[in-house]
Amino acid sequence: MLSVETFDTVSQASQQMRDGSQYIAGGTLVMRAVNYGDQSFTRIVRSIDPALRAIRIESERVVIGAGVTMAEVIQSRDLDFLSPVARLIGGPAIRNMATVGGNLFAANPYGDFTTALLALDGEVIMAEGAKMPLEQFLSSRETVRGLVSAVSVPRPNDDDFRFRKVSRVKPKGVAVMSIAAWLQRAGSRVNQARVAFGGMGAIPLRAKTVEAALNGAALDANGIERAIAVATDGLDPQDDALASAWYRREVAPVHLRRTLLGENS
Repeated sequence: MLSVETFDTVSQASQQMRDGSQYIAGGTLVMRAVNYGDQSFTRIVRSIDPALRAIRIESERVVIGAGVTMAEVIQSRDLDFLSPVARLIGGPAIRNMATVGGNLFAANPYGDFTTALLALDGEVIMAEGAKMPLEQFLSSRETVRGLVSAVSVPRPNDDDFRFRKVSRVKPKGVAVMSIAAWLQRAGSRVNQARVAFGGMGAIPLRAKTVEAALNGAALDANGIERAIAVATDGLDPQDDALASAWYRREVAPVHLRRTLLGENS
């Protein structure tokens, strides 16, 4: 029989996680599992900690509570740079449920928001206060113990951050791939680049060869040519019902080019 337990703080909830327990926030993933008769857990843990729904500025970073929904991201002035990403996630009902923390655990073909956070040098904050780079968290999320309480990201300058969701059904179909790029510039050239792909591996991945090729480059067709040539280096696309690995490799350079040049189509 499935039981549900509620705790006042996320720290308390984290301490109560054990084998057979599943944490629930918005419920887009967990309730689907319940509805399909998932037998891997018999106990649901939740928290009503207000910190999970908080958005605050801390030094030069924005701290986003793990329980903040996509709808709340869209409404927040402090997260206006992430609003276009959140708007591409599902319809209104999903955006009212889906949380920032839950998206960190969303398997392909989901996890678009996490791809954006990865490009933005996201940092995961655990319930007990420990912090780790999002890239490290994603590579070990199946073995990480405890609950995520928040994610923090720097606030990019206007037009330094770009995001593209590639889907067969516009505008909100499931992503064949997603691309996020944070392009910090000095004058007309890229001073530092972070580029991440979703749907091009088992987890969102940084395209580090692309990043290296962009450093010092002008953001024009000639300047990004070397980056486009190595668009899929280090990535590991898979075959699935949406697209083949071959197709993803073929179209990734096209969509990376459009992302870097800020093209709409």
